[in-house]
Amino acid sequence: MSEQRRRRIRLEISREAARLFWNQGVAATSGEQIAEAVGLSVRTIWRHFRTKESCAEPIVTKGVEWFVEALRRWPPQLSLEEHFAEVRATIRRTPEESADDLAGVQLIILAETEPAIRSAWLMACDQIERELVAIIASRLRRPLDDVEVRRHAAAATAAIRVLNEAFSPAVLAGDDLTEIPEPFEAMARAVRVATSGVVGDPVEF
Repeated sequence: MSEQRRRRIRLEISREAARLFWNQGVAATSGEQIAEAVGLSVRTIWRHFRTKESCAEPIVTKGVEWFVEALRRWPPQLSLEEHFAEVRATIRRTPEESADDLAGVQLIILAETEPAIRSAWLMACDQIERELVAIIASRLRRPLDDVEVRRHAAAATAAIRVLNEAFSPAVLAGDDLTEIPEPFEAMARAVRVATSGVVGDPVEF
């Protein structure tokens, strides 16, 4: 099986698992139900995932991929606020991507009370932190293993995580984040505060 096909199957399983987790709860959802919903055998489910709860991981990870990609594109000559303003103005999501975004939001909300789902959410946040380590190291001209770089990345990631958890109920209520500037502004401001102003300004190379 190619890596692309494997990723596609995992995402399809994750979509159905997320739907079932949200509609009927994690405890009430079985591996058999997930398999039936996606049209695969239970054996195939366990070939791709170690537990039923881990089926949430691809959707949760996909939910932060756009943010990670946006961080990668942060130009040195722009402040974080300016960059996020550009990101906000250019967001374009397909219906499928929007549905996955919503499923990711639902799982973030479930993570408040479901430890296994929270584990998937924290793994996704770890992906953000790793990206921030590289970005901050580059902007500060410091090595990747610099303690201050790692501290700033960890603090900024924690701030972003908290804001995502705070905004998720609003998203679920039907608010359109592309029409609301506050979440993006809040994230930029939170990164500045979390890093004591070290991260956020434009830099010169």
